[in-house]
Amino acid sequence: MYEANGLETLFFSGYDPHFEGDEPRLSPVPERVKSRRHVFPTKRVVHNELMNRRRFLQIGVLSGAAAAAGCSTAPSAVENSNPGPFDLDEKTIGDLQEMMKSGRLSARSIAEKYLARIETIDRQGPRLNSVIEINPEALSIAAALDDQRKAGGARGPLHGIPVLIKDNIDTADRMSTTAGSLALQGSIPQRDAFVAQKLREAGAVILGKTNLSEWANFRSTHSTSGWSGRGGLVRNPYALNRNPCGSSSGSGVAVAANLSAVAIGTETDGSIVCPATANGIVGIKPTVGLVSRSGIVPIAHSQDTAGPMARTVTDAAILLGAITGIDPIDPATRESEGKSFTDYTGFLDANGLSGARIGVARKFFGFSDEVDRLMAAAIEEMKRAGAVIIDPVNLAESKEYEDSELEVLLYEFKDNLNKYLSELGPKAPFHSLKEIIDFNEKNHEREMPYFGQELFLKAEAKGPLTTADYLKALEKDRRLSRREGIDAVIEKDHLDAIIAPTAGPAWTTDLLNGDHFTGGSSTPPAVAGYPHITVPAGFTRGLPVGISFFGTAYTEPVLIRLAYAFEQKTKHRRAPGFSREVDI
Repeated sequence: MYEANGLETLFFSGYDPHFEGDEPRLSPVPERVKSRRHVFPTKRVVHNELMNRRRFLQIGVLSGAAAAAGCSTAPSAVENSNPGPFDLDEKTIGDLQEMMKSGRLSARSIAEKYLARIETIDRQGPRLNSVIEINPEALSIAAALDDQRKAGGARGPLHGIPVLIKDNIDTADRMSTTAGSLALQGSIPQRDAFVAQKLREAGAVILGKTNLSEWANFRSTHSTSGWSGRGGLVRNPYALNRNPCGSSSGSGVAVAANLSAVAIGTETDGSIVCPATANGIVGIKPTVGLVSRSGIVPIAHSQDTAGPMARTVTDAAILLGAITGIDPIDPATRESEGKSFTDYTGFLDANGLSGARIGVARKFFGFSDEVDRLMAAAIEEMKRAGAVIIDPVNLAESKEYEDSELEVLLYEFKDNLNKYLSELGPKAPFHSLKEIIDFNEKNHEREMPYFGQELFLKAEAKGPLTTADYLKALEKDRRLSRREGIDAVIEKDHLDAIIAPTAGPAWTTDLLNGDHFTGGSSTPPAVAGYPHITVPAGFTRGLPVGISFFGTAYTEPVLIRLAYAFEQKTKHRRAPGFSREVDI
């Protein structure tokens, strides 16, 4: 997996000199910049900085009881740090649209409520640190959308709906796009990312940007997920001493804690689905090419993609439909022609498990008895819903190609990041990976207090994408993950999908030693570039665990149908309780 770390969350509300004019923009600019997205665990420490971090972790943290519904064993009693009821708790896109349609609320008043929630929970106690920057234009954009609704009706299901996007997605407005790095602080792209453009076209209100594992966790082999030099440490709302996973940690936490209706994350390997499972929400990692990567800070074009994060499968399906589309700047999207949809809600079927053939990838079980217990219960629920379970299916272990995966990512990261930086324009602070490496060394105390930049250094040493070693590794990845992997299993057993535990429950955040990732199933669909959906499957000791559905390319409709049916049968989603810790 791939992720990162930081100290203070920055909120900007004033005028930015890079922005010309004060009028809200309802339509996106027509041009875009090229790029992509990802996550990997990490570790490094300076003792004095660690002590400062421990102090920081205690600032504004009130204790609380974790949401223990569905737990096999309840956590020990602790003081309550729950900030109390919120008007929009667990409200769906449909709920918010009904409120706006009836006149009970407006897009502006909804945005105001979420901004107040962010101020209370994210910046004060329990201080989740999930939002790195507020959009200073959010309220004026929402007000303009209210006027448009009155004049001509809503554009669609996202009209007036607040959305948070990860801070590696370009917006040509008054917000920076930094991937959590101090090196890019203040960087204003010349064009919106295609994803941001599509959200604006749909009438969404981009409320702000979420914190993340810095550089999508592709900086060090010893990182702490959820930390960025610019944004600080994101905390899990179910237990504040637990890790939110990454690299879309801020997006996952913000949605789980009801700081926004939905959010956009990005993934190279695990960066959407891991924070989704760790924070008790739904995450969709689409087929590579279904969603454009232009204008997204890249890791590797063979695996990067953006995708929805939401509290329900329905909301995730709505958001996915809004961001699909062919983008001439991202050639991979041409493959989606005739295979994508602008509305995935038509595939929501509460009886969708009936007759479905589902394979169980047992090689991704066994790392946790508690997780295995939850998966066994999930499989029984699917059987009761009429699914045909093929158990086990012989899917190759990702260990067989983990070395070649990293080799491909190192080569592509150097090439893709240098292209992204070169296209930021003359005002960009840096224009190459080498310059970023030098900046980090010169700002070691701020950027590398806990872990280094080993992956950056390894990537910088790589040659061009015509290198034989790169081409050999890429061929191996695709063969083992696709032709001899997911495709072979799906075809042999005539499956609709493969299931496995998404990951284990959230581990204790440890800035001294880095991540303690226990296991998971993100790698096969990530390396293949195939779709992957995770849905809440229950709790262990107050911590959520998700179940994964994945399949072959462009089978999002099938996976959405299965995931929705499972969600409706089980209803495992529970709002977080903001416990200070979970005692095991």
